[in-house]
Amino acid sequence: MSWFEPTFILQTRYITGARKIITSGYEKLEQYRDSPFVVRRYDVDISVLPNKYLNELRLYPNTKLSGVKAQVKNLVDKWTYTTLMIESNLHIRVLQNKLTAELAKYLDIAKTELNHGWPLDIPQPDDWIEVDMQQMMRMLVGRMSAKIFLGHPACRNMEWLKLSIDFSIDMFTAAFMLRMFPPWLHPIVAWLVPARYRVRRNLKTAERIIGPLMDKHRDALKRKAAGESIEEDDTLLNWMMDNGNEKENRLFEMATRQSILTLASIHTTSMGVANMLFDLCAHPEWFPVLREEIQQVEKELGKLGEREGAGAKQWLPKLEKMDSFFVESQRFNPPILLAPQRLAVVPITLKDGTHIPAGTRIACANWNILNDPSTTPSPDTFDPMRSYRKRHESGEFNKHLAGQTDKDNLSFGHGKQACPGRYFAVGEIKMILARLLVEFEFKYPKGKGRPSNFYADENVFPDPWARLLMRKRREACQACGRS
Repeated sequence: MSWFEPTFILQTRYITGARKIITSGYEKLEQYRDSPFVVRRYDVDISVLPNKYLNELRLYPNTKLSGVKAQVKNLVDKWTYTTLMIESNLHIRVLQNKLTAELAKYLDIAKTELNHGWPLDIPQPDDWIEVDMQQMMRMLVGRMSAKIFLGHPACRNMEWLKLSIDFSIDMFTAAFMLRMFPPWLHPIVAWLVPARYRVRRNLKTAERIIGPLMDKHRDALKRKAAGESIEEDDTLLNWMMDNGNEKENRLFEMATRQSILTLASIHTTSMGVANMLFDLCAHPEWFPVLREEIQQVEKELGKLGEREGAGAKQWLPKLEKMDSFFVESQRFNPPILLAPQRLAVVPITLKDGTHIPAGTRIACANWNILNDPSTTPSPDTFDPMRSYRKRHESGEFNKHLAGQTDKDNLSFGHGKQACPGRYFAVGEIKMILARLLVEFEFKYPKGKGRPSNFYADENVFPDPWARLLMRKRREACQACGRS
């Protein structure tokens, strides 16, 4: 960066060079000791604060410092139908009060759909074949998410599954294109962005699919009130209807909210599995370590979900080494470089006098903090057992776990506004990877290695054209018919 560089060139460089720009600012932050710095995106300047402020900032309620409003601004809500996210927090309440509160139950429910989708989405090759692992994982995670959000048979509706995957891509594309222009041009540019029309079509499709589900639940409630015994899937949609107000229960509102929930529930989770497989293929010595742990748990409890006392609650916490591997994989491949992002709704003055004007967008340099030698010794070394050792050396077995946040690990946010579905996502990742590792072998195609990550502003995602080779494990063929 240079004082003489025109702003629009810096903003253009930020699109694909965000990591270098943020790192440059972070190094200056260290040099000048705890001084905030600013990165310039086309649509907004983001003030990057030292993470020493996080324990103070996390105490501010979302009425003063809002993560949701920051994310909605990232989505250019006025033109992408997402304003309802700041008008109501029903989508957050259902994750906090239903999904996380009954986590083990919903993971067990999702496991049944994993079993159904496995032979449909996962090939069973005896010899090496090249596969698009990311698309396979998106389909599996999409099925599992649809099972708990909408229930059966909607979770097997291919139109919904396609929508739930495509919606996120189209929404991100539309918002990204709009953010490349100043807000005063949005009324013109919005009509020229094809992805925005695809988003609208997806929402119309969502209304057509979700409308009958809402009618069915309303009918069930009436029949129950009349004394009939009615069985329904225990879905998050039903909870949202039962706990939503009249406006939140309008069809367009509910269909849009269900679609928006796919933004967080599918792509980041599927990327987590894909990145772990990419890292395992780059460090194949860890395949037998993780397989041995999985087989030890199976020896102790039986296969996941196949007998009493072998549900997600008992099974998944025992995958300690896999948990640690995920934390390290996410350190190298975080979903976002700047987190947690917040919008100052009111002026804020911190205890040391630092002033944050109303309307300021703030964040921390998540990737740089994760890879700072003062936070992570030998940060360039891929060491999957860092978290595992911390747990066992300290004796704090309920800490240093995937999904937990602190001021030095912000990939899932921090404080009360951290990602409310993060523990479900970690559980999905463990369930999928455990079965993949037991049943299959993986490696890179000849001449290929660990794919580089791609960047779109501060967002990080794996190379979408990256492929792996897979085949059934010879010694696992007897187990491939698991239910």
